[in-house]
Amino acid sequence: MSTTNGQWYPPEWPERIRLLSTGELTPVTPRRAATVLLLRDGQDGRDGDGASAPERSETAERGAGGDGGTTGTGETRKTEETEEAGETRESGASAVPGEPEGSVRDGHEGRDGRDGHDGPDAPGGPAVYMLRRRASMAFAGGAYAYPGGSVDPRDERMVAWAGPSRAQWARRLGLEANDATQAQAIVCAAVRETFEEAGVLLAGPTPHTVVADTTGDDWEADRAALVARDLSFAEFLDRRGLVLRSDLLGCWARWITPEFEPRRYDTWFFVAALPRGQRTRNASTEADRTVWIRPGEAADGYDRGELLMMPPTIATLRQLRPYGSVGEALAGAADRDLTPVLAQARLEHGELVLSWPGHDEFTKHIQTGTTGGSSA
Repeated sequence: MSTTNGQWYPPEWPERIRLLSTGELTPVTPRRAATVLLLRDGQDGRDGDGASAPERSETAERGAGGDGGTTGTGETRKTEETEEAGETRESGASAVPGEPEGSVRDGHEGRDGRDGHDGPDAPGGPAVYMLRRRASMAFAGGAYAYPGGSVDPRDERMVAWAGPSRAQWARRLGLEANDATQAQAIVCAAVRETFEEAGVLLAGPTPHTVVADTTGDDWEADRAALVARDLSFAEFLDRRGLVLRSDLLGCWARWITPEFEPRRYDTWFFVAALPRGQRTRNASTEADRTVWIRPGEAADGYDRGELLMMPPTIATLRQLRPYGSVGEALAGAADRDLTPVLAQARLEHGELVLSWPGHDEFTKHIQTGTTGGSSA
């Protein structure tokens, strides 16, 4: 990777870009995926003992304020009933995704006009939960990211649901209005993966409540069964008598992995508040470190080349900087443009140009026949 910041840029990309531009590489179909920017108020980007979050080890985090519990065991294994939903609100639902009702929003002020673009951190702004992917991972090893992963086909199975209807979610996610089943699968994937990788569950016994504690051997056994795909998310919720709280999610962005990458994902990025009573923990075997950090602090670490990140990660962090609270960020999600961001690779005047529409900072100019690149 040839860059002065923390942009993830695999050395094999220039050759793959060249093959794509000459028609020698056929893009693979991206898998649908979801990831969650889990937010909490009252943090200044540091953990309970005052140590800077990116410098904390996984072991230290689990013993300090903020994260609790133990690391999950077993290898993470990812895999690749239609409702006629109308316009009516379902039980306990808010009318718009990202506008949750109930205790999670209590005490938060509404949005104050910030548009979510890059800018200084709002005083006392929220912290975001991030994990660092193990260096041994084939995709984005060593990069900081959010909890998330691929949609499991079983995420389409019907679940008890609170929040905007599945048809409303389909429109918000940019799907066909009648594609309610796929919309549910994407939302379920976001909630399921957050529980699998962070131990946080956006579900409750009623449409107005959220589980207060997900620690204990019984919860860990269910989480491990979900990771191993021995248990579907629908079975898990049904067995525990839980309702999925889709109204606690706001959709923030959508990015599609470049066409020249062999591991491609069509990923929706959501924002959500850490429910009262629940605590994050590094439950993922894919991560060797977790941190709570303010978006601006993480972005500054990226700019200094200290924190490695993929373009969608640093872009969403910059967009969160102006928000002064979790409530403001959740309210702002309702107005976010979800036009998919897909990198473009082209040959210009003897050099390959890699760009992400609307995100000029990630543009790369690569001399033909070389294996390096430099930022534009």
